[in-house]
Amino acid sequence: MKEIIIRRNEAGQRLDKLLKKYLSEAPSGFLYKMLRKKNIVLNGKKATGNEKLTEGDLVCLYLADETICKFSARSDSVYGGMPMEVIYEDEDLLLLNKPSGMLSQKAEKKDTSVVEYVISYMLEKKEITEEDLLLFKPAVCNRLDRNTSGIIIAGKSMPGLQTMGQLLKERTLGKYYLCAVKGQIRKERRIQGFLWKDKEQNVVKITKEGEGAPIETEYLPLAWNDSVTLLKVHLITGKSHQIRAHLASIGNPLVGDYKYGDPVFNEFYKKQFQITSQLLHAYQITFPTLRGECKAVSGKTFTAKTPEKFWRMIRGTAWEHGIQEALEVQH
Repeated sequence: MKEIIIRRNEAGQRLDKLLKKYLSEAPSGFLYKMLRKKNIVLNGKKATGNEKLTEGDLVCLYLADETICKFSARSDSVYGGMPMEVIYEDEDLLLLNKPSGMLSQKAEKKDTSVVEYVISYMLEKKEITEEDLLLFKPAVCNRLDRNTSGIIIAGKSMPGLQTMGQLLKERTLGKYYLCAVKGQIRKERRIQGFLWKDKEQNVVKITKEGEGAPIETEYLPLAWNDSVTLLKVHLITGKSHQIRAHLASIGNPLVGDYKYGDPVFNEFYKKQFQITSQLLHAYQITFPTLRGECKAVSGKTFTAKTPEKFWRMIRGTAWEHGIQEALEVQH
């Protein structure tokens, strides 16, 4: 027999949803049969599976240990990939400075991503157990491209994930990036368009109207010369490859972007500063005023240290304007 006491991470979902997580290898028919036969009960009473769980509820599984083990998928998460700087942490959230080259989430089973790092980090700190992972898994709230560095938010709890999901949906979370782009940009500007993604080719296209999702990107030049500009970008909407493709569509592709950029321009920066991927860094996040869950970050701003390669390019470029502002960027 196995007892599951419902805690804040499991509360609010239906009983059958929880059972499908805990016994993820079991057929649905088996679970509902066990409910009908009272081999699985809720608070000592027969249940159908559609009951909404609340904190403190008790689910009892009158099943053999062998059966439970057979139908449970245990986590095999281990530390992997590159180490990450912890920017902020509380019981609900973990803000990390993701290095360029690391996936936000797995693309293939063999991959190690930020998600696996977070799970392993919490296991090592004994904030979660292998048993807990059968019912709830921490996850990232925002995604960054593999070769984009900077702040990534992970939800350590269900309230953390839900709160961040709502903020991202409502676009009340301020997301600011640093990037270096081809060309001279002197004025702040807000650009709009539509983004369409070719999932098979993993590439996006920007159109002015019609096909695709509407996007908005705002940018402010921090420093420039005749050939390159350092921008602070406010990502208003958050679509895949948005900053890279949107800026490329107006003639200002990112330095080092081999998918949307200028090959000849990129080659210069590869030789000069060993830049082999886009210079794009999610360097700042500002939280709105929050009440209730996650209020510890209410109204706060967090900044991620600029990667060394990006910093070398900023420091080593002969800026004609804005050099002081460029050098005062967080590093």
